Amino acid sequence: MPVVLAAGPSPYWFLTRGAGTVSLVLLTAAVALGVVDVSRWHSERWPRFIVDGLHRNVSLLALGILAIHIVTSVIDSFAPLGLKDAIIPFASPYRPLWIGFGALAFDILLAVALTSVVRRGFGYRAWRAVHWAAYASWPLAMLHGLGTGSDATQPWMLGLTLVCLLIVLAGVGWRITLGWPQQSELRVLAACAVALSPIFLLVWLIGGPLGSNWAARAGTPARLLAAVRPRAAGASPAATLSFPLAAQLSGTVHQSLPSASGLVEIDLPLKMSAGANGTLDARLVGQPLAGGGVALTQSAVTLGPPVQPQLFGGRIVSLQGSRLNASVANAQGQAVRLTIDLSIDQTNQSISGTVHSQGSPTGGPQ
Repeated sequence: MPVVLAAGPSPYWFLTRGAGTVSLVLLTAAVALGVVDVSRWHSERWPRFIVDGLHRNVSLLALGILAIHIVTSVIDSFAPLGLKDAIIPFASPYRPLWIGFGALAFDILLAVALTSVVRRGFGYRAWRAVHWAAYASWPLAMLHGLGTGSDATQPWMLGLTLVCLLIVLAGVGWRITLGWPQQSELRVLAACAVALSPIFLLVWLIGGPLGSNWAARAGTPARLLAAVRPRAAGASPAATLSFPLAAQLSGTVHQSLPSASGLVEIDLPLKMSAGANGTLDARLVGQPLAGGGVALTQSAVTLGPPVQPQLFGGRIVSLQGSRLNASVANAQGQAVRLTIDLSIDQTNQSISGTVHSQGSPTGGPQ
């Protein structure tokens, strides 16, 4: 049974990311419609019952998409998350604060939905208090996404988040101009909050998700960080290895026991010879497959001479049976593609094989 047979990232991983993004957009729409609804705005073309119905239906749809986001996050199993982490805030072993914000947002929306079902028996005042708390779910959801999302630093995601923020702030600002809250002091405080919140968010983003080493500072477990550890800083140019690279490989498979979330970690420390002197280390993390191998969720590849074993660092970009295709680069941004062919002796878990580079390193600092 081969050890290094793997699929690409789980479809659940892509579904989790998409559902999380759609949830933020729907929550933004629900908040904006809620502001319009509570202000009792209407026109001949848009009577109040249409606004009220849209607000209710968009909120329910957001809750449904959010449920998909939660379930797929648990099923994907890259991060050690369980269903309890979606309900109990700040109890997750993975980025507890930011996952906790998401759990709080879900709890609030769930409370609104449940109390709406039993609204008559629950009492109008109590229901309204819970319903008002629903507005807090939007900033909590936004911070959750920026703190944990895989796409949080991507320009398109930052742009989408900015648009959502401007929509909510515009709605709140418009509501303030209509006379809410009635007390002038509260109106001033609310206006200041609307004006200053983008500044606070920008400062936090620069020092947080957009800053260095955010994964570790956010609370990512050391095991997952090790699986995707970055290449060593200050590495020297590629001249210490001869390219195009062609070498023989030898080593031993090291596979961990399944973690609490069911993930296994496979480490392939390989020595290069007959063409290059150095090491190549490939690390795979994923869910074991029934037919053997793992469904790959994370990977890391390092390559270098004996004095700088992490001169190049990167990841596996595709797998074809026992062939690994990897992309690595050095600290100067010089990148190269590797083709790694492996043969594993199941009796003693020894590895033999070859590595070839597709040309020489290209690129550099931009």
